[in-house]
Amino acid sequence: MPYSRANGTDIWYEETGAGPAMVLVHANPFDHQMWMYQASQFSNYFRIINIDLRGYGRSVKMVDEFTLEDMSRDVLGVMHDANVDSAIFMGCSVGSTIGLLLGLDHPNRFHALILVGGSSDRSLRFPMRVEGYLTKFPSYHRQFIEDLVHPSFPNTIMGRYLIDTFLQKQDWLRPLAVAATLRATNSTVLTDRLNTMKVPTLIINGEVDNARTGGEQTSKLIPDAEHRVIEGAGHACCLEDPVCFNRLVIEYLQRKNLWPAEG
Repeated sequence: MPYSRANGTDIWYEETGAGPAMVLVHANPFDHQMWMYQASQFSNYFRIINIDLRGYGRSVKMVDEFTLEDMSRDVLGVMHDANVDSAIFMGCSVGSTIGLLLGLDHPNRFHALILVGGSSDRSLRFPMRVEGYLTKFPSYHRQFIEDLVHPSFPNTIMGRYLIDTFLQKQDWLRPLAVAATLRATNSTVLTDRLNTMKVPTLIINGEVDNARTGGEQTSKLIPDAEHRVIEGAGHACCLEDPVCFNRLVIEYLQRKNLWPAEG
């Protein structure tokens, strides 16, 4: 799988499928595999570009301070190196914040934004997250992941399997790099710009998503944005209930005439 170095950093991405481009950007503290169910289904109809954010997966573990704008340029760099002029963007948590920034700054590059979480403001939880990784890693990593799903999900067969899948890769993480990513995520407030968004936007929250209030606020401020809630799910609803999540995405893209005709 290739690396993009267009932004001066090593950003790993996976490419699969053919058709119109769809760019996927995961949440903290996951990696590109957060989108395993979406990549497997949507690659039948789209060219999927699935990115590991800096600090995660196979991408650079950068500990120096950087910004959300830097992370957004990483995505544009991947698109450049993959020869993608425009795409549908799908992002969760920090991925959704990156999507908002990209949609506001580069509306001609994105046909639609599919955002999970969708908050446009700072989170009071992030300083606690940074402290957790700096002082309690690796035990805090499990706590962070379990905080992002419905309380019952870790006790299911599927939940245990998926959480263990990500915990098995925690040796790839560097606490200082994760902390830098979390600080960058929380450094930008986009709320005052949302009324200028021109890219069609769908925001999805799980029923008990800790970002649901922020997602609802964002959807009200973006012109013509749609908001949907998945019952029995948390922040990581694309993993917790992929059947419902994918159906919501398909129906939205069909309404916007963005679903491939042959699909």
